[in-house]
Amino acid sequence: MLHAPLGDTRLQHLDRYLDTAAHELFDHDRRLRGLDLKAEFRGGVAHLTGAVAEPGHLRLARDLLGRLAGVLAVWDRVLVAGRTPVILDIGCGDTKQYPDSIGVDLRAARDVDVVADLRDGLPFPDASADRVFAVHVLEHLVDFLPLVDECHRVLRPGGILHVLSPWWRYVNAVADPTHVRLLDVQTMKGICDRVDTGLRWHPLHAGCDGASVFADLMKVDADAPAPAREHLARFFD
Repeated sequence: MLHAPLGDTRLQHLDRYLDTAAHELFDHDRRLRGLDLKAEFRGGVAHLTGAVAEPGHLRLARDLLGRLAGVLAVWDRVLVAGRTPVILDIGCGDTKQYPDSIGVDLRAARDVDVVADLRDGLPFPDASADRVFAVHVLEHLVDFLPLVDECHRVLRPGGILHVLSPWWRYVNAVADPTHVRLLDVQTMKGICDRVDTGLRWHPLHAGCDGASVFADLMKVDADAPAPAREHLARFFD
């Protein structure tokens, strides 16, 4: 476990390394060769763009990128079978992760498309979104599990919840008096372990850079097989 955040210079070098590694992966791995995909790294996060013919191609690319050492998360806005993904950015404030996402926040702001109190649920139909970003949101809620459950509801099967929150051991986690919860990578394991609710999550990726906790959690059916222990051991104790 890291005990200090990565410095800007190291992050810049790491991103350049990962950009090169991803380029070589797409060029030389026969499973990915020919796919119209591109990965760009910023702060250890892979931003995947392009278009694929079927969901399996995107899932494979995400999986292989996530295996590269130093990758903290894999975020994508890839067209699948010609369809543009529906992306919600909840609690976005003035900054959405992607400009074409649907921004949701309690107060009207530059990037807010829908004004809503996240404590009252998400004003979207069941299975209507492909991705949900919850960036610096969960730490502001005394009980964030109802919101996580709402994200599960609005995601389509195979949809992904992207979480980014301050790491509990980093000073920013407690410096902001509006932070009421402390999170760790193990918190993401706890979210995935709530099998009694019938709302299952499969962890695609989880990590910590010494300042923030990252997690990519995929919505799965209640009867989906549990992840292999070898897979969980990549992220969790």
